[in-house]
Amino acid sequence: MGTLDGKVAIVSGSGRGIGRDIALRLASEGASVVVNDLDPEPAYETVEDIKAAGGHAIACVGSVTDTDFAERFVGTAIDAFDGLDIIVNNAGFTWDTVIQKMTDEQWDTILDVHLKAPFRILRAAQPYIKANPTTYHRKVVNVSSVAGLYGNPGQSNYAAAKAGIVGLTKTLAKEWGRYKVNVNAVAYGFILTRMTEAVAGDDSFVEIGGRKIKAGVSTAVMERVKTSNPLGRPGTPAEAAGAVYVLCTQDTDYVSGQCLTVDAGSR
Repeated sequence: MGTLDGKVAIVSGSGRGIGRDIALRLASEGASVVVNDLDPEPAYETVEDIKAAGGHAIACVGSVTDTDFAERFVGTAIDAFDGLDIIVNNAGFTWDTVIQKMTDEQWDTILDVHLKAPFRILRAAQPYIKANPTTYHRKVVNVSSVAGLYGNPGQSNYAAAKAGIVGLTKTLAKEWGRYKVNVNAVAYGFILTRMTEAVAGDDSFVEIGGRKIKAGVSTAVMERVKTSNPLGRPGTPAEAAGAVYVLCTQDTDYVSGQCLTVDAGSR
């Protein structure tokens, strides 16, 4: 028996990185999961891994910024699994530079991915949630960042979007409490992903939506993480996923409108 048996979850950006671990964790606890990624291959790979472990999953491939994505994402859960109980807004990436060099495209793209897309997904889910009351609590977990709480040089776009996610979370907790929905956020510190594992300056890039985005962090930043972090290391995607999982269980039915900082006590 899993703690999430019978629940249906949608997890954006779950083909890779933290999102993949979130999808795997929720599925391992019995949830049926709609897996999303911008690219087909990682989405289908995550689906197959869930199925191979005895779970249930289906892919919904596409960009969370597409105008029809939110309705398609929510609709996939309802059509494939006849329900929607858990929403995890995780998809995102960083596109950094100092503000005087930041283009409108950089600003708009990051705000669209990290703030507008979650807004649209939650808006699309509301009619179903309202029309289908439950005896249990549904869950929403929005992924924020310590950059949204404290700021981070070179990330005015990302920090603004992640701060906005906290405001959206707190507002939806008040609006959706009447529907028995807990709405919370997690603010991640330094987690090792494909965007942070490489060393900056090594010409490391990732391709996202046809754009080549600079990846990696400087050796100085990595050393600072090791010395300033009480645990002496970055977090892993599995550890990041664990925080989301906790907020999806009935043990947090009286926790809503909160932002859980997941950074090993670094701040």
